[in-house]
Amino acid sequence: MHVHGQVCVYTFVTIRVLVLLVASQVWAQTPVLGLLKSVEIRYNSAKTMQTSFQQSLGGKGRITRIEQGELFLLRPGKMRWDYSVPAGKIFLVDGKSVYYYNPATRKAERSPVKESGDLRVPLAFLMGRLDFQRDFREFRTRAQGEITHVIAAPKSNKAPYTEVEFEVDRQARILSVAVTGHDQSTMTFRFHGEKLGAPLAAGQFDFVKPEGVELVDIDPR
Repeated sequence: MHVHGQVCVYTFVTIRVLVLLVASQVWAQTPVLGLLKSVEIRYNSAKTMQTSFQQSLGGKGRITRIEQGELFLLRPGKMRWDYSVPAGKIFLVDGKSVYYYNPATRKAERSPVKESGDLRVPLAFLMGRLDFQRDFREFRTRAQGEITHVIAAPKSNKAPYTEVEFEVDRQARILSVAVTGHDQSTMTFRFHGEKLGAPLAAGQFDFVKPEGVELVDIDPR
């Protein structure tokens, strides 16, 4: 799998973990129930969210690659990742299609939301409800000052990852999520400057093709 494909698979998994965290009812039997209930209330009550992110991919024998930018979400199902590093890179979901643009290649890709295998899409439902218990079979927790680390293992042996670790603070904010793949590489997202209920314009979630850039429709089959 080339690097772009691998990054997107891990990104999809990372975002799905965030979604499931917010929805989880399994926490009713854990000591962190109060904290995670607060997480659920925090994210489910907001229609929009804006946050800065840092994204890194590293692992054994790899040179760690770091990217960063700003993430915007509009419920339901719209999201935009604007990258400042590398400058101009965009990952956008308008509710129907997924767009990926990398200025280094001067090419934009479009695929259907329902069929794309290259999805950060579930993060658009961070404020929604999914079944955490359905997808994970065991959990370990550890405290580090005011931060709670939760490590989860997938139920399915076919999952493209072996472990997920995320951090939540006492204000119920999700600070980071790290996903470990079968090849021991790790995709990590760190978030800061979160703004729930941020004023976002619907037009921010329209993809505008840069002049001279080719738009390619991707068949996921």
